[in-house]
Amino acid sequence: MTQQTVISVRGQSRIEAEPEIARLTVTMQARHADRQTVVERLAARNKQVLDLVKEYGEAIEKVESGAASIRPDIRPKEKTERVRSYQGRATALVKIRDFTVLGELMTRLPDSELVTVDGPWWSLRPDSQVYRQARIDAAKEAMRRAGDYAQAFGGELGGLIEAADTGLLTDQSSERSTFYAARGAAVGGAAPGGAWGGEPDSMEFEPATQVVTAQVEARFEMIQPADPSPVPD
Repeated sequence: MTQQTVISVRGQSRIEAEPEIARLTVTMQARHADRQTVVERLAARNKQVLDLVKEYGEAIEKVESGAASIRPDIRPKEKTERVRSYQGRATALVKIRDFTVLGELMTRLPDSELVTVDGPWWSLRPDSQVYRQARIDAAKEAMRRAGDYAQAFGGELGGLIEAADTGLLTDQSSERSTFYAARGAAVGGAAPGGAWGGEPDSMEFEPATQVVTAQVEARFEMIQPADPSPVPD
């Protein structure tokens, strides 16, 4: 019985794409000797921020409230439980789909007292077609490589035997993740209210290119060339 010849390859792809989402993290703070005053101020600033974001309508993908806290300010070396003041903090995550409003939003949000804006951070949506295309391109690359090997060895590429994400067919537990989207680094951030000093009506941002890579392992059968028929005497 003729032993089957198998070609094992790894296909890789790399796609550069424009981001689809920009994220901002908004932090609101309040501080006062009276706890109820802190609660009221924090609630008012939180509402002011959410109302401002909602003014942009469909340009906003989503706005989510994050963690909030109100805690007493006690000096570490104090031997008593005397509370000097209370500090409040709340956060909101804003996802933006229309980047044309990003610069204006970045300058309007910190107009509120004790409001800080961090970002933007750029990304693709989790269901972006870029991820699918990267996987398809990696699979096609695997077929091309296997075909090249088969031709180099004097054979032809046969059928697919097995395919899997990198690391599933071989033991590569120490290998890095084989499929990811690079997060865009933050391009700029806003300081607490009052720190902008003579800022323009809006800021300008250049969206950070997103890099998506994919890898796949595949095994193919190689069809050996047929032996020439013996010439009869």
